[in-house]
Amino acid sequence: MSSPLFRLSPIAAAVLAFHAGPAAAQTAPAEPATTLPTVKVEDSAAGGIKADKVSSPKFTQPLLDTPQTISVVKKELMKQQGALTLSDALRLTPGITFQQGENGNTTSGDAVFLRGFDSQGSIFVDNIRDISPATRDLFNLEQVEIVKGPAGADNGRGVASGYINLVSKTPFADDAIGGSLAYGTRDRRRGTVDVNRKITDDIAVRLNVVGQDGGVAGRDKVESQRWGVAPSIAFGLGTPTRITLFTQHIFHDNVPDGGVVSVGVSGWRNPTLDSPETNPNGVVAERVDSSNFYGLDTDYENIDVNTYTGRFEHDIKPGYTVTNTSRYSRASQWRVLTAPSGAPTFGDVNDPSTWTVGRSRQGIVRHNELLTNQTNLRGSLTTGVIKHDFASGFEFIQESQSQPTYAVTATTPAQVQQRADVYNPNASDPGVDLSYNGAYTDGRTQTGAAYLNDTAKFGERDQFQLSGSLRFERYRTETEAGTLSTAAANPGVTPVGTLLGSRLTKSGTLVTYKAGGLWKPLPNGSVYASYGTSKRPPSGDNFALSATTTNINSTALAPSKADSVEVGTKWDLLDNKLAVTGALFRTESKNDIARQSGNEIVQYGKRRIQGVELGVVGNLTEAWQLSAGYTFQDAKVSEGTIATDGTSTQSGAAVNFSPKNSITTWTSYKLPLAFGPITGPLTIGGGLRYIDSQARTINNNLGSVTTGVVKVEDYFVVDAVVSYEVTANLGLQANIYNLLDEDYVGAVNNNGQRYQPSIPRSFLLALNFTY
Repeated sequence: MSSPLFRLSPIAAAVLAFHAGPAAAQTAPAEPATTLPTVKVEDSAAGGIKADKVSSPKFTQPLLDTPQTISVVKKELMKQQGALTLSDALRLTPGITFQQGENGNTTSGDAVFLRGFDSQGSIFVDNIRDISPATRDLFNLEQVEIVKGPAGADNGRGVASGYINLVSKTPFADDAIGGSLAYGTRDRRRGTVDVNRKITDDIAVRLNVVGQDGGVAGRDKVESQRWGVAPSIAFGLGTPTRITLFTQHIFHDNVPDGGVVSVGVSGWRNPTLDSPETNPNGVVAERVDSSNFYGLDTDYENIDVNTYTGRFEHDIKPGYTVTNTSRYSRASQWRVLTAPSGAPTFGDVNDPSTWTVGRSRQGIVRHNELLTNQTNLRGSLTTGVIKHDFASGFEFIQESQSQPTYAVTATTPAQVQQRADVYNPNASDPGVDLSYNGAYTDGRTQTGAAYLNDTAKFGERDQFQLSGSLRFERYRTETEAGTLSTAAANPGVTPVGTLLGSRLTKSGTLVTYKAGGLWKPLPNGSVYASYGTSKRPPSGDNFALSATTTNINSTALAPSKADSVEVGTKWDLLDNKLAVTGALFRTESKNDIARQSGNEIVQYGKRRIQGVELGVVGNLTEAWQLSAGYTFQDAKVSEGTIATDGTSTQSGAAVNFSPKNSITTWTSYKLPLAFGPITGPLTIGGGLRYIDSQARTINNNLGSVTTGVVKVEDYFVVDAVVSYEVTANLGLQANIYNLLDEDYVGAVNNNGQRYQPSIPRSFLLALNFTY
C-alpha cells in the first residue's frame, strides 16, 4: 500500500525529467563542475583559516558568489582557540548565544540561539539532520558551517534563523598522522589521534579517536568523560566513481550540571527582598558561589551515539556528478539530573543561612533513530548565452523518538526530597527515587522531498548571476502516548493510575524557496540581494504532538512561516587570502506562536529580526591571521500575547536571548624564534568576545517582571594562546580562557531562577604532533 507521503508531485516529476535528460538541454560543451579540494590532515596552526566553499552539493557556487551570509569555522581556527566542543566553536561566530534549557533538557546537547530563534533542532552533520542529545565533540570534524537566513529550500522544515552543519573527516590519498595530548584546569585530560593511510592509489582508510576525562572549570563535582572512535574507508579516490563508508561512535559518562541558583546575580529580582513590608531591614542577597553544585551524588548521565554512513559519487560525464548518501543513526540517553527549582524560600529573611531552594529531580531515558537516503545531481550546462550550474535531487528521511516516563517512586511513607541550602548545598542530601511508571511517548516523522537549485550566469565574465531554489516536501508525524489517569472519571471502570493510550497524526506539504540576484563588479567581489522562506510544523523537532490547545505542538496549529531578505557584498582581498563580507538582513515570522490570556496557544504572533553583520577572515600576511565578526540585530515581537483587556504584554518587546550587539575577534601572529639548538616559529594570539545584554523574557514592560533574572548583563571575554613548533613534527600549545577572569552569566533558564556560570580563568596545555 503506497503512502501519500511518497506520491510523485508535479515538481518531483519535473526534477526527474531534469535528471533524465540534462544533455538534451545542452547547446554548448559544459564546464567541468568544481568539486571540493582533497583535505589533508594538517595539525598545525599555520593552516589557512579562510574557507572558499561549503560542503553541501546543493550549493552550486563558492562562498564569494553565494547570496547569503555563511560563516565557516575551519579546524585550524578551532585548534588555535582550543575549542573542543561545538559550543566552543560557535562562540567564534557573532549573533549566537546559548540557553540553559529546562528540566530534563538542562544543558543537554547544544542549546543554540541564532538570530532570535531557538536553533537546537537545526543542527546537521554532513547535511543530514543530527539527533544527538549530547554536547558534540570536534575530534572528527573538518569544519563547522553556520548558514544564516532562510533554510527551507536547503533542508525543509526548520526555524527561520538558519542552521549549523558539521563536516566529518573522511579519507584522502596520502599518508598522515596527527593528534594531541592535553591537560587542563580541574584535572581535565584529553587525547586525540587522526591517522590516514593510503592502501593503494585509489583506496585509503582513516581513523579518528578521542578520549577525555576530568572536571569542568569553575564547577564543583561536575564531570565530563567521553570517548569516541570514527573509522572510515574510501574507494576510487581520484577516479570517476568514489565510495566512502564512515561511522562514528561516541559514549559520554558525565555528572550533569543543573546550574547555579541565581540569588544575588546582577539583575535578579525577588518580591520578598524588594518589598519594604516583607523585608523591613533591607537585607540584600549576596551572590552565591558560582562553583556551588546543587545536584546530588547519585546524579548521572550516559549517552551513546552511533552513526553509520555510506556515500556514493559518480562523475557521469565532465560537468555532471551524482551523489547518493545513506545514513542510519541511533542515540540513547540515560540521565538523572537534580537541579535547583523555583524561587528561594526565606525561613528568616534576616538570616541567609535559613534560605533554601527546591530541587527538581528529573529522570530521562530517550532513544532516537534516523534513517535517510539522499540523491543529488549536480552539473553545468549552457542554454544560448546563459550558463547554468544546477543541483537537484530527492531526500527521504524517517526520524523517531521513544521516551518512557520516569517519575518519583510511590512509597509509604512518601519520600521527601531535601531542599538545598541556598549558599551551602549538600550533594549528600537524600533524593527521591525515580522509576519507570508505565507511561511513554513515542513519535516519528516521515519526510519525502524533491528540490531544484539553479544559478544562471550571463554577461561579460559571468558578472551577472540569478539563482533560485525550490523545495517540495511532504511530511507525516505520528505520536503514540500512554498516560496515567489522574482521576476516576468512571468509578470502578477507569481507576486512578490506569494507562490510557492515544494516537495523534499530522501531515502536510511544505513548499519553500529562495531567490537571489548577484553582480560581480570585479572577479574578486560581489554585490547581492536575496529573498527566501522557511516553514516549521508543530513538533518539528521532538515528534511529540499534543491534542491540548495550550501546547505548542498542538495538532490544531499550522506550520509557522518566515520570510527573509538580505542585501550584502563579499570581497576576496590580498590575492584571495582574506575574505571581507557585509550584509543587511531582515526576517519576519508571520505565523509565529503566541499565548493568549488563559495560556491558550494562538497563531497570530509576529517576530521581526533585522540588522547588519560584518565579517573578515583569512591572512593579512603570511604570518598574520585574523578572524573577526560583528552583528547588530534588532529583534522584536511585532504581535504577541493579548490580555483580556485587549492590551499586549509582548508587542514591541525584545526577543529573549538575542543581544543587540555581539563581537568576536581572533588574531594570531607567527614569529621566528631560536632557542639553543631548537629553532622554530612561535605563535602568539588572542581574541576578544563581547556579548550585549539579553532579555530573559519577552515582555515590553520589564519593570513588571518581579522574579528571577530580568536580563543577562553584557560581558567581555579575552582569550589567549601561545604555541611553539619544537620541530616540524612536534609542537607545544597553551590556551588561556577568560584571561581577565570576567565573571558573567553564560546562560539562564526560562524563569531566570538558575543560570550557567561563566568559564573562569582556566588553561589547557597540549602537546601536538603530526607526521
